[in-house]
Amino acid sequence: MPNSLAGGQFPNPTLDAIDLVDRNLRNAGTSSSIPGLEEGGTDPWAFPQQKNADKLKEVSTASRFHQVVVGFLKACGLLGNLYFFICSLDILGSAFQLLGSRMAGDIFKDNVVLSNPVAGLVIGVLVTVLVQSSSTSSSIVVSMVASKLLTVQMSVPIIMGVNVGTSITSTLVSMAQSGDREEFQRAFSGSAVHGIFNWLTVLVLLPLESATAALERLSGLALGAASLQPGRQAPDILKALTQPFTHLIIQLDTGMITSSATGNTTNGSLIKQWCDVQGKPPGSNEECGGFHPCRENSTVAPENRVPCHHLFVGTGLTDLAVGFILLAGSLLVLCTCLVLIVKLLNSVLQGRIAQAVKTVINADFPFPFGWLSGYLAVLVGAGLTFLLQSSSVFTAAIVPLMGVGIINLERAYPLFVGSNIGTTTTALLAALASPADMLLFAVQVALIHFFFNLAGILLWYLVPVLRLPIPLAKRFGDLTAQYRWVAIVYLLFTFLLLPLAAFGLSLAGGSVLAAVGGPLVGLVLLIMLINVLQKHRPSWLPPCLRSWAWLPLWLHSLEPWDRLVTGCCPCSACSNSRTTSKVAHCYENPEVIASQQL
Repeated sequence: MPNSLAGGQFPNPTLDAIDLVDRNLRNAGTSSSIPGLEEGGTDPWAFPQQKNADKLKEVSTASRFHQVVVGFLKACGLLGNLYFFICSLDILGSAFQLLGSRMAGDIFKDNVVLSNPVAGLVIGVLVTVLVQSSSTSSSIVVSMVASKLLTVQMSVPIIMGVNVGTSITSTLVSMAQSGDREEFQRAFSGSAVHGIFNWLTVLVLLPLESATAALERLSGLALGAASLQPGRQAPDILKALTQPFTHLIIQLDTGMITSSATGNTTNGSLIKQWCDVQGKPPGSNEECGGFHPCRENSTVAPENRVPCHHLFVGTGLTDLAVGFILLAGSLLVLCTCLVLIVKLLNSVLQGRIAQAVKTVINADFPFPFGWLSGYLAVLVGAGLTFLLQSSSVFTAAIVPLMGVGIINLERAYPLFVGSNIGTTTTALLAALASPADMLLFAVQVALIHFFFNLAGILLWYLVPVLRLPIPLAKRFGDLTAQYRWVAIVYLLFTFLLLPLAAFGLSLAGGSVLAAVGGPLVGLVLLIMLINVLQKHRPSWLPPCLRSWAWLPLWLHSLEPWDRLVTGCCPCSACSNSRTTSKVAHCYENPEVIASQQL
């Protein structure tokens, strides 16, 4: 051995040496993108090992009392940050409504465009992304169906788009964990599995619905078999907890969005100025359901109105300016709370506590009933979403737990699927609280939403081999861990650029959309088929298609794009961490360097 390695001293590895180690690892059969996995590294999809997990030590009474007090304070801090995290999600939704409500209402006005199923789908996605509320989007659809501006058949693709658009919240939350590579890998895969499930369900059911109107007919049959009476709105436990704080920040008149969509154009501000009326007897308030938002009563004399009490009452700022202020503030609070929640979880869930929590959450029933565990998780996800009255809050709370390794992807998937069912039951109860003239339309829209998600479960969860969102989400997680900027590209393309492009083509007519979109979709499906055959059945392909090496590098590899992005954005959030990981692997395993001829 060279003298420079004597005495346990190892030289600093050069980049050439690191690349040599990386090549040797690949040649040894390493298929993972994470260096050193087979050489003593850790699997990012396995639960992270907590420090001091097996250490038992005797402590005095004072030390135990100190641990109890610190644990209590950490629990209080965790609950407090969780509360403000949920409040920031509510205010974030209000900010998006202020920024995009007028546009959302105007988008729904063109019935010629809405008659195209693909255009209806992307409009549902765009409007839900703009207003950050599936309930608001659904209420617009119900109002337009009740006003004869939309038919039930035209509303079905919009409801599908609403279901897809609501998954953006968990994706935004996962971006806050991009500081740690493995945490971001797990968190982003959790947010992606929800969106992939929704998109795969749309890809199957949208053509089927266009050809057979299956969801419309099924909801009509269910509606005809029921005897409906207007009821009261289901209690919203989460709103009861968060509204005392969020109403001090901002209050909105969301009925203005519906009025804009149904043609009752108004130039008033979305910011609510008057909240009550003097001399009104107790209990005379109108029930305001999810499908008929509360409106300010403009017929009351001004001297009898009671003003609201929030930060922006009487402000001279426009809705757009207030929206940007709330957007910046809510994102700051959301990211801060999320970082603190992750750190507190890592601090609290250590040793035996962490092992107990992971065991309980990810436990399976004994053989031969282990297959029932996932279906129980579906029911748990549906029940918790029903209690919280918000699928966005539930999924946004699951993502950080996945990041820190408390919940694995296989268990989070049925929870996300169950939350889709839970939010439809919430919408169904809200529809039952609608006025008599809108009751049938509201219930049928809610039933369409329910049957859509139920069909998704039958397609992508009932048969284990068809649970395709799980491997696809893992692939996305691996890719974003290596190239973090891919997460931003995914977010922009999935929820903004592609829907906008499809909407723009639909404005030119259905024939233009089919002429441009049809070949592109066919090309994508062909490339996916060739990739699958290259991996599993390369002998079925002609020699020229058994690899993409004959294409320019930028067409079959992300490396040139990565150099371009990291050159424009040198921050650590955009750059990949492969070289850093290689250096760390070499320093942590000096025998690897010693075994190479440097």
